Amino acid sequence: MAGVPGYRIFNVQLARKIAVSPSLLSLVFTGPDVAQMKSDSPDQRIKILLAAEDGSLSAMPTEGEWYPQYLSMPKEKRPVMRTYTLRHVDAHRQEATIEFVCHGTEGPASAWAINAVPGDALQMVAPNAACKEDSGGYEWTPPDGLLNALIVADETALPAARGILEQLAGLDNPPKVQAFFEVPEAGDCVDLSAFTFADIIWLPRATTGATHGECLIEAVKERARVPENSPQEALPDIEEGEMMWEKATTTSQAFFGWVAAESTVVKHLRRYLTGERGVDPTTVSFMAYWAKRKRGG
Repeated sequence: MAGVPGYRIFNVQLARKIAVSPSLLSLVFTGPDVAQMKSDSPDQRIKILLAAEDGSLSAMPTEGEWYPQYLSMPKEKRPVMRTYTLRHVDAHRQEATIEFVCHGTEGPASAWAINAVPGDALQMVAPNAACKEDSGGYEWTPPDGLLNALIVADETALPAARGILEQLAGLDNPPKVQAFFEVPEAGDCVDLSAFTFADIIWLPRATTGATHGECLIEAVKERARVPENSPQEALPDIEEGEMMWEKATTTSQAFFGWVAAESTVVKHLRRYLTGERGVDPTTVSFMAYWAKRKRGG
């Protein structure tokens, strides 16, 4: 269908909240619009539209190309926008699920998730089922018949990583998976024992007192199983302040990697895996899901 946008605005309301773990809260949204929502991948990215700087709630039109309309709005009227993973969508039941990392009320998205009650309205930008083409917005693109996978995530990428494991579990012959998951505390190490094809290493920061990313970097360096290659010439570093985002393009069934965490952590792991371990950079998607703010910035 020519001219149909891959993403569109959806009007939804909060139906219910479910505590997944001490740091993760699952919010289920509903509404007639959800019948026209789709997901093309377990790490499908969407955007939620929160109140603007002037406090006005998002009321963007649901038709047409959403982003030009967003940019045309005065800055103080633009909804605050944050990116999340579409954890589940059930068009028949008209339900869409997003998992929020709860880190207090300083951030607008975390604050909204903590304080929201059933019936609260929200707008989100998500893939449009009326578009029969691939809507994009995801990086989990392994070839069919994949044999080995490496998944590395902090808590912000954990919903997508869990979705990837669920997708792989539906295969007749899932690949051998090694997964490193860093989370705030031990209670966030949810039960994933059903995924018997995966070796899952949990890294709760509270048990070690480590800062964000330290456990993840150390564990990958010590324990990651990757194809044995000679060290390569280091790839050009990503400039300071630039977000790391590179998508794997491999068609090889031998190995596929998916690394998603804080920006400096992802950059460090990219240098290590491709430089010191010789991993072919075309076999790994490296994604900065967020970036630490500098003090005084």
